[in-house]
Amino acid sequence: MSPTLIAQQALWLDPFQPLADAVQAQLAAGGLTVHAVSTLEELQAKLAGADLLVIRLGDSIELLQELQALTVTLGYELPIVCRVDRRHLELVVAAMRQGALHVLPADDWSAEAWQSVLALRDATQPMARTAPKVARAPRSVVYVDPVSQHLFALAQRVAMANVTALIEGPTGAGKEVLARVLHESSARARGPFVALNCAALPEHLIEDMLFGHEKGAFTGAHKEHHGVFEQAQGGTLFLDEIGEMPIHLQAKLLRILQERQVVRLGGERPIDLDVRLVVATNKDLRVAIAAREFREDLYFRISTFKLRVPPLRERPGDILPLVARLLARHVNSNRGLSISTQAQACLQAYGWPGNVRELENVVLRALVLCTDDVITPAHLMFDDALPSPMQALMQPVMNPAPVASALQSAEVFYSAPVPAFLKSDTVWNAEAMLATTPAADGASLQDAVKSNEHQLIMAAIQTTFSRMEAARKLGISPRTLRYKLAKLKGQALTSTAD
Repeated sequence: MSPTLIAQQALWLDPFQPLADAVQAQLAAGGLTVHAVSTLEELQAKLAGADLLVIRLGDSIELLQELQALTVTLGYELPIVCRVDRRHLELVVAAMRQGALHVLPADDWSAEAWQSVLALRDATQPMARTAPKVARAPRSVVYVDPVSQHLFALAQRVAMANVTALIEGPTGAGKEVLARVLHESSARARGPFVALNCAALPEHLIEDMLFGHEKGAFTGAHKEHHGVFEQAQGGTLFLDEIGEMPIHLQAKLLRILQERQVVRLGGERPIDLDVRLVVATNKDLRVAIAAREFREDLYFRISTFKLRVPPLRERPGDILPLVARLLARHVNSNRGLSISTQAQACLQAYGWPGNVRELENVVLRALVLCTDDVITPAHLMFDDALPSPMQALMQPVMNPAPVASALQSAEVFYSAPVPAFLKSDTVWNAEAMLATTPAADGASLQDAVKSNEHQLIMAAIQTTFSRMEAARKLGISPRTLRYKLAKLKGQALTSTAD
């Protein structure tokens, strides 16, 4: 439990099973004081003193809807935690879409699960009986994998210290999302969050975007312009791809960070700054320093605290919750869409060189191709993989235990652990797959060499960030890799046509 919290008062409504004393004591030890209620009238009488409402759903979300309507009518903004039986997993997403704070299995009494509920309650709702809070954590992030949870917890601690942070990680992994976590979890949460991609602007515009200009500073400067430092006053400035900043501007940025003042182009008067700087890069700045592309003194100035966002393949627990969140964002709520266990296995087996951005592309393509209510492997089109006919030949070996639907992840909107009963037991085992693939009688040495080459190429692609990195790992040029992939795809399509 957060040290800023006083014990939270929870109303407990379970029409199916009374609350045992042992369970009540266990919850109390975790910081949750529980008051069992058995009727809506009793619940209504105790709403005024409650911080949380815990209910157990049967086979529908009608009870949740009724209680939400009741609390709104009475003028209460009370978060609701739903408990569902494992045989009714379809209620998880329905409850989350209806606005439940969290969903837990009805038989989950683990301290970790209920502590995550307390953390969510603290992070997302104003509370009369909490110590004054200076931050409000974002609700739209997905940090389910243990690696991501550790990163999120560390980021929240860093956010409370007014230090410059350097976020490292591959393109598309979610560095800006983490930067927003730093902002929204800090004392500057009410201030502006201003983002600038240093690689997306022409070099002659970056200086103007950073520092601003005075009226008449240059031809076309008809009025004064506030740079991003001034725009972020009282808040957070996020400079993405800091490694792409021209070397001559790095010296000016260093001086601003040292003096905490900025002078507009064409101006003389320094402007005091009250800005927290967060920067991000997908490059190894140490290598850039050795290549004289980045200033070492600036590196030490911006890396007061470093945070690394791992690639998506290193946090597989986030994949299905992210898919669920993307589906919830892009799918009409009236459409009951689900993902087959085979499709989930393919999503978890893929290496995701494009990280979360590629994942969103794959989900959007699947929505275009899927004409019914179930997404299957046939609807999945990966950017850096083989076409569908070859994918059928390269199916992953799955654990026989059923894989939970991606739409049944309870944390699609929140940074909380995924319930154990929603975790997938899918295992990607390329060696086992190849060992169980019967070899053709009389296969030639050339065929065997080609087969091994294809396997090595696919393994390199799925274990690296990009094709360039895969080519380096294979010891060939990116052009050669593209040629081999094109040839492999052609062979797959020819084989299918035959």
